[in-house]
Amino acid sequence: MSILALILALALEQLRPISNRNPLYLAFVRGANRLERNLNAGEYRNGVYAWLIAVLPLLLVTVLGYWLLNMVSVFLGLAWCVLWLYLTMGFRQFSHAFTGISKALQEDDLAGARALLADWTGQSTSELTPDEVARLTIEQGVLDAFRFVFATLFWFVALAWVAGPAGAVLYRAACLLQQKWGGRDDAFGRFADAVLELLDYLPVRFTAAGYAIMGNFEDAVECWRSQAHTWGNFSNGILLAAAGGALGVKLGEALHQDHTIKLRPEIGVGEPASADYLPSAVGLVWRNVLLWVAVVLLFSFAQWVA
Repeated sequence: MSILALILALALEQLRPISNRNPLYLAFVRGANRLERNLNAGEYRNGVYAWLIAVLPLLLVTVLGYWLLNMVSVFLGLAWCVLWLYLTMGFRQFSHAFTGISKALQEDDLAGARALLADWTGQSTSELTPDEVARLTIEQGVLDAFRFVFATLFWFVALAWVAGPAGAVLYRAACLLQQKWGGRDDAFGRFADAVLELLDYLPVRFTAAGYAIMGNFEDAVECWRSQAHTWGNFSNGILLAAAGGALGVKLGEALHQDHTIKLRPEIGVGEPASADYLPSAVGLVWRNVLLWVAVVLLFSFAQWVA
């Protein structure tokens, strides 16, 4: 069931990609904003209450819907899983931007590449050099692949046997709430930060291991061990260090932004990032996706045999 739902959702998402600005996401974000306005009194417990109010009803609908439909027909339960996976995963959400930037750089259209990158990341890109655009594109692609594919897939598979698509829904909701409430000096958002950090712990390491297996294993592991802690966000550092080592490319380093030079740690190993490495980065992500699909297939087969 899990592997079939995954394959169908990935195929559907490739044929008709869904935007992260779709009505369901926007409705959830508006609800999160309303909860913050009404409940944020500057205390940690208010953030806990708001998180539970935002997430628990959504999980209840997801789980009850799966149980009821699965009792009527296995195929209806499968369709329910495919629907929620389609809504929560988003390989095309980043691969489309990645492809557009790569094409623009190959055509020496730096302005176009900067514009696509700015729309994707929300960062200032007007002063970036071509190599800096390529470097930031690889970094954003690695992080988005984790958020929209690998972590969502991990939690779907982990809970699918009992709760259908609830794991994928839980992870996507946790991501959205952390984006809205977390990452700031505010007690209200600390619970959202803590939940996402907990949910990320295992899939971050499995994803990094996948990059190592699908690329240069020794360099990926060495960069992971020696460089991940230098990045501001340790989980992101693990992903970027492993991907950079697997590709044999240097990430991080300085960026020309906001009329100054933004200094960042060097992460990865090998040649400086350039547009020539963008196809290799896409290939690494795809190989990792196929590895995960193969693992899920074996897991499903083992369950079926048992």
